Amino acid sequence: MTDLLNFDIFSQKVSFSRHDICREVYRNHRQAIKIKKEKTLAKNLMGIFDAVLKISNEKGFNAMTMRDLSRESGLSMGGLYAYFGGKDDLLEMLLQTGQTTTRKILKENLEGVNDPVCRLRAAIRTHIFLSEVMLPWFYFSYMEARHLGTTQKQKAIKGELESEKLFAEIIEEGMNRGVFQVENSLLAASVIKAMVQDWYVKRWKYLKRRIGVEQYAGFVITCVERFCRPDDLP
Repeated sequence: MTDLLNFDIFSQKVSFSRHDICREVYRNHRQAIKIKKEKTLAKNLMGIFDAVLKISNEKGFNAMTMRDLSRESGLSMGGLYAYFGGKDDLLEMLLQTGQTTTRKILKENLEGVNDPVCRLRAAIRTHIFLSEVMLPWFYFSYMEARHLGTTQKQKAIKGELESEKLFAEIIEEGMNRGVFQVENSLLAASVIKAMVQDWYVKRWKYLKRRIGVEQYAGFVITCVERFCRPDDLP
């Protein structure tokens, strides 16, 4: 079921999940956020995050001013400060939201998928689909990581390594069950991660070639399986 996940259905589910994640951000930052109505909170937080990502991906987060953000989000300066104390707080919320969403969606789509082959397919497909739905955040995380402060940079790197670890654990489980044959599971996982990243870092290249997200995900899965599952394996 998960292996045959349709992108349109997936994107609708993620849209609902973002509301839940924004509510979770509020629960983690109660003291900083002055807005108490959850419906208003979730809507405005998503608007703020989308505006930050748009501006940052055009001119860089460090170059973004609060006036830029006010203009793009449609909220007054005072309205913005009702959600965070400054750009550092905003960056913390933004990174936390993206990473929490990634963990949540991966967990949901891998739930009950125990066969290593199907689980690896589901993990790759989910990760690529999610990077399409949340393209500005993934691009921001990749491009801005080198410009972040030490603490935030470490968090960004940790988030990237989490998905590599997930791929490696699935491959290792497949090796233990005799369905995968790989010399170095972590190295294989890092290559898978690189192929996933290529979609959102160089997406323009694939769109120019009329390669859609489902076609790309299927191609990556085929490549990975041909590497991990030689012809003589069951």
